[in-house]
Amino acid sequence: MTTPPTPTLVLVGHGMVGQRFLEALADRGVAARTRIVVLCEEPRPAYDRVQLTSYFAGRTPEDLSLVEEGFFERHGMELRTGTAAAAVDREARTVTTTDGEVIRYDTLVLATGSYPFVPPVPGKDARGCFVYRTIEDLLAIEAYAKGATTGAVVGGGLLGLEAAGALRGLGLDTHVVEFAPRLMPVQVDEGGGAALLRTIERMGLTVHTGTGTQEVVTEDGAVTAMKLSDGSELATDLVVFSAGVRPRDQLARDCGLAVGERGGIAVDAHCRTSDPSVFAIGECALAPDGRVYGLVAPGYEMAQTAAATIAEEDTAGFTGADLSTKLKLLGVDVASFGDAHGTTEGSLDVVYSDSRSGVYKKLVVDAEGTLLGGVLVGDADAYGLLRPLTGTKPPVSPERLVLPAGAGAPAALGPSALPDDAVICSCHNVTKHAIGRCASLSEVKRCTKAGTGCGSCVKVIEKLLPPPAIAGLCGCFPYTRSELYEIARTLRVTSFAALLDSHGREEAKGGEGCEVCKPTVGSILASLAPAIGAEGYILDGEQAALQDTNDHFLANLQRNGSYSVVPRIPGGEITPEKLIVIGEVARDFGLYTKITGGQRIDLFGARVEQLPSIWTRLVDAGFESGHAYGKALRTVKSCVGQTWCRYGVQDSVRMAIGLELRYRGLRAPHKLKSAVSGCARECAEAQSKDFGVIATANGWNLYVGGNGGATPRHADLLAQDLSDAELIRLIDRFLMFYIRTADRLERTSVWLDRLEGGLDHLRDVVVHDSLGLCDELEALMAAHVAGYRDEWAETLDDPERLRRFVSFVNAPEAPDPTVRFVPERDQIKPDLMVLTIGTREGTLTR
Repeated sequence: MTTPPTPTLVLVGHGMVGQRFLEALADRGVAARTRIVVLCEEPRPAYDRVQLTSYFAGRTPEDLSLVEEGFFERHGMELRTGTAAAAVDREARTVTTTDGEVIRYDTLVLATGSYPFVPPVPGKDARGCFVYRTIEDLLAIEAYAKGATTGAVVGGGLLGLEAAGALRGLGLDTHVVEFAPRLMPVQVDEGGGAALLRTIERMGLTVHTGTGTQEVVTEDGAVTAMKLSDGSELATDLVVFSAGVRPRDQLARDCGLAVGERGGIAVDAHCRTSDPSVFAIGECALAPDGRVYGLVAPGYEMAQTAAATIAEEDTAGFTGADLSTKLKLLGVDVASFGDAHGTTEGSLDVVYSDSRSGVYKKLVVDAEGTLLGGVLVGDADAYGLLRPLTGTKPPVSPERLVLPAGAGAPAALGPSALPDDAVICSCHNVTKHAIGRCASLSEVKRCTKAGTGCGSCVKVIEKLLPPPAIAGLCGCFPYTRSELYEIARTLRVTSFAALLDSHGREEAKGGEGCEVCKPTVGSILASLAPAIGAEGYILDGEQAALQDTNDHFLANLQRNGSYSVVPRIPGGEITPEKLIVIGEVARDFGLYTKITGGQRIDLFGARVEQLPSIWTRLVDAGFESGHAYGKALRTVKSCVGQTWCRYGVQDSVRMAIGLELRYRGLRAPHKLKSAVSGCARECAEAQSKDFGVIATANGWNLYVGGNGGATPRHADLLAQDLSDAELIRLIDRFLMFYIRTADRLERTSVWLDRLEGGLDHLRDVVVHDSLGLCDELEALMAAHVAGYRDEWAETLDDPERLRRFVSFVNAPEAPDPTVRFVPERDQIKPDLMVLTIGTREGTLTR
């Protein structure tokens, strides 16, 4: 009996949709019985194009890869990188590659994607003109920007604003030129565009709306300016065209496949072209509804449909897709869903606008209250709930859905209000019902792929998981933070990987952890390091991968992309010589300086590659890290005490300096603040701190659990009339007991309110030693004090550690965003908060 030949499937194009198609084939067993050849035009396998701009934030092409290690080998697929299809012969059923190879196919799938549209203006091909589509495009822009000062982006849509953010990140004065009267005209309405414009302009970008590009002016073949349709001329060294995309359908045209009048390979509901043996998916395909979809979610749905059809499964087919989208542009949340522009006849708008904070929310409803769509700018947290409710009548009024908490609207609804058939993950078309069958976030991602696309649905998914899934710290660990602390301390576990493999959930073992457990365990190991022999320096080895954003560069990231420098000034006491050094550093690096309420002089506006130079001068002058970036002790504030004040009864400055030097660098579940007042007049405001000290005629009173933040809480008196030694011993015990038992990101105020038995129990433990823990708590603190090392001083002494302080991996000298400060601050205008309800003909303003 003759074995039939193995059929061959050729996939032309290996982008996000192409990879999803291959995974769908593998899931259906098609790969096991079919020879699959993949032609990948780019030099690397599929990568996350949605996250392309994150390359400029330090992510490598490998970080962006969508292909699991060993995927092609495991499924016997043949990947040809750097190879495109040059021609298709449908009669012979062959594809000729750019390498000259001829491959016969039984099934051909075109996933050629789209190409950037470049307006036909004079000078568009000059040196310094680029598009923004691939990693190679980014590399070229990055290299050219080294010799440029000003950049312009043609197009104010999704990719245009992404490109603008990249140029700003490369240190260029950045302009955005948009022909439409507002930014992102496809996704947002006039109000949303105005809110987005205000926020972006505050970041230092210049936006030109309602004008087009007439000519790119050149000199010696290089860009020098742009002429705009409003008659103005914009000086620029670099131009990025991001004026939309067009389907790459030339291969289909050349072989006679049907294409749309405006482009796109025509396909039916099963993604078949006019040739039954040829399929088209993604941005190159013209769907049956006459639309070319430029979003990843419809592309994934097409990939699933084509794979199901090839596997001879029954499928409803692809007839259209949801155009809802949520993303973060230049740090600004933007989302739109459903009938965002209110084109439905008789539709009504419910609008909330806070022009100062840049928040704009609009819901489109019909006369019966059915939710038709919406636009969210500046605050898109509700997107994950609102999008699935589109087409239904929400259980609460539209006004309550847009008003912020604290503005008269209680929490409107939660994920439990969603119907079972609500699509929670639009990228992979996963419903609430499917998510509810899983026990953890990692299981959801593994079994349904929900949460692995754009990521906008993860918050909703976490709230939908049953109680067993959220027991413990996260989906990776079934233990709380305090339990993990005890495990690491008792068993002397010194690495995150070892802790995950020994005590993680089964499905998480061998993995990389998540954004919850990595920084939490990193903090635990840092606080225990001297006692258990873990890695002490926060950025060495595995510890570096566990840290929050600020710890990566030992500096606080500011809203404009620059960093702050906060040297420690114990007790607020500083010499004239040190003051002069701070002034000189601020002047030489163009930094904004501010004397803070925590007795610090903060310097703002440093680029990441400037941080080592700045800190070299500060360390040489005797300063050390103030740990303003870490979940650690920030400051111990003090009054001038008895040395200068006629009311002072103790030397508060001496005590504040001693406490700050003792507890500096102490990593904790959350930041720690302290203060020492020299008398009962309380000038240092010690009762608003995590631990505060107030002098008495007989010694010191110790207060704990205060918080002057978003939920102010006065500290409670723990003990009174303490000697210096008694005070320090109790603070040692208090801090280590808090670090040992608190939850992640839990301030001492919240922890104390949650602690069973409250203040009385805390006093029993740390004052009266009811649990017999005090010797151990004191020993842990002693180990911390003995093992303290200034992180910045250590960093400057190690060339390997200094290598991380570059704006971009491949362009060490390229600057981060340029920051400008003016001599006088703009006057702050009062908040403008408006809620409007109405139709196109009229609105009611509240």
